[in-house]
Amino acid sequence: MIDIVKAEKAFREYLKNYNISDDKVKLKVTHTYGVVEAAKYLADSLNLDEENKSLAEVIALLHDIGRFEQTKMSQDVYDIADKMIFDHAEYGVKILFEDGLIRQFIEDEKYDKIIYKAILNHNKLEIEKGLQDDELLHAKLIRDADKIDNFRVKLTESFKVLLGTEDKEVIFNDTISDKIYNDFMNKKLIDINENKTYLDRWSGYIAFIFDMNFDASLEYLKEKDLVNKCFNRIKYCNVETIIKINSMKNLANQYISERCK
Repeated sequence: MIDIVKAEKAFREYLKNYNISDDKVKLKVTHTYGVVEAAKYLADSLNLDEENKSLAEVIALLHDIGRFEQTKMSQDVYDIADKMIFDHAEYGVKILFEDGLIRQFIEDEKYDKIIYKAILNHNKLEIEKGLQDDELLHAKLIRDADKIDNFRVKLTESFKVLLGTEDKEVIFNDTISDKIYNDFMNKKLIDINENKTYLDRWSGYIAFIFDMNFDASLEYLKEKDLVNKCFNRIKYCNVETIIKINSMKNLANQYISERCK
């Protein structure tokens, strides 16, 4: 059985290695607990048994454990070249499984492969092929839970944290690259390494909807109107950008409505 209380206590102990008053670390802690709540919501929506519900919580608790070390390495909370500089998922599974940290959170080794695969795949453009049933279920679940809370993050954190600049005039007058726009309109998840502008990155955040595995995830976003709120957080000033945003917003709302029927 999984002792979620033990896992939560171990997580709090792990955080003592970092400066919790630092804004970068605080953001990661808040996000982690937000993902835990999202995972619990999805597990309930999917009517998972108690064992899988607890497993989903543990995975959510640990999914970004590699991010905390990253806060020491980068001046930027967001990571424009995550894959090229520091893959926090790969580092997370390293410290958990190669360095043995996982045993501080969960004693039973039978869950190790599921946890490993879920964390390793949570930040990739797509899930690796060949995962077994429980591995695939939890890989999908953590990806959705992560994205759900990311919509909250995009509405509550500063533009400096999210985009790397506080200059609203620059952001509001920015453009969307044709490649990013076309990918969005073709309902594709956007590759972070193809972003050229601030609004490319912002579009990529909203494009998370096209990678939601469960209808319950989109129902949650629809109920709280999080997608429209993300679109509307920015005051678009460029005429071409306004036209693109209107098309993207219409497509996003249509897509969500069709998935939530």
